[in-house]
Amino acid sequence: MSSLSIGQLAQQAGVAIDTVRYYERNALLAPAGRLASGYRRYGATELKRLRFIRRAKALGFSLDDVRELLTLSDERDIAKVKHAAERKLGDIAQRIEELERIRAGLHALIAACPGHGRAEACPILNALSREETA
Repeated sequence: MSSLSIGQLAQQAGVAIDTVRYYERNALLAPAGRLASGYRRYGATELKRLRFIRRAKALGFSLDDVRELLTLSDERDIAKVKHAAERKLGDIAQRIEELERIRAGLHALIAACPGHGRAEACPILNALSREETA
């Protein structure tokens, strides 16, 4: 593969140019070498790493998580990689439970609301403005 400009790299990896720069600033992607003209040039290694970051983000990993995975990848510590993925799965399961609780609450409020009448009698508005009890 020949060297790529930042635009070509971004396009092939499926991200924006600003994303490439952001990842460089945050040490997720090594700064590219520069030509005498000052233009950045990238290769297959950077493209592979950028795709890795994009796919990990798509699976819900934060940038800190991605940084950890990249470090573990470099160390080739598969047990720790598996543990990090299991932790992420646990986090996702917890978020799903919370979202299901929220959905059930919204369903109940919507079912209780007639959709007409005075605002003071609206079960949705009343539930949202109710004082918290300790």
